[in-house]
Amino acid sequence: MMAGMLVTISGVPGSGKTTVATLLASRLGVPHVYAGDLYRREANRRGLTLGEFNRLCERDHTIDRKLDAAMAERARQGNCILEGRLAGYLAAEDGLDALKVWLTASDEVRARRVAQRESGDWRQIEKENQARHTSDGKRYRQIYGFDLSDTRVYDLVMSSDDRTPEQLVSVLVEHVRERFPQAEPAP
Repeated sequence: MMAGMLVTISGVPGSGKTTVATLLASRLGVPHVYAGDLYRREANRRGLTLGEFNRLCERDHTIDRKLDAAMAERARQGNCILEGRLAGYLAAEDGLDALKVWLTASDEVRARRVAQRESGDWRQIEKENQARHTSDGKRYRQIYGFDLSDTRVYDLVMSSDDRTPEQLVSVLVEHVRERFPQAEPAP
C-alpha cells in the first residue's frame, strides 16, 4: 500500500478513467474514489436518467456544488485515487500535492467502448458522449470557470487509443513513485 499520495484521474467519457483508476488503486493498495458513483446515485435517487439529470444540473448548480464539495473533501484527505471530471481541477484549486492525470481517446474509440459495456449502438453513444461532454463543459465553465478543453492543469495527458489499461497503469505507477518518493509501501 502506498501511503501519503493523491492521484487524480480525469478525462472524457469512455476514455478508460474507471478501468485505469480501479487497476491503479489495486496496484498501489489505496482506495479508488469515483465521482461518477456519487453522480449516478443522485440521479437514481431522483428517478432520473443521466441525460435528464445532466439537464437538471445545468439549471440547478447546487447539485454539482454539493457533489464536488464531497469530492474536494476526500481529495484533502489524500491517500487515494480520485476519479472524476473535475478531480484534477479540485486538487489544483486547493493547492494539493497530487499527480493529476487526464485520459483521452478518439470519439469513435470512446463510443465503441461504452457501446460494448452498455450493449448499445456506438454511433448513438458517440452522440450521447458529445452531448454529455458539452453539457458538463458548459456547467463547469458557468459554475467554476473551468474549461475542460484546457489540460494545462494536468501533469500527464495520456491517450488510451493505442494502449491497454495495464500499459497505462504501468506508466502511472512509475510517475507515482517519482512524484511521491516519500510514500513507502505499507505492510
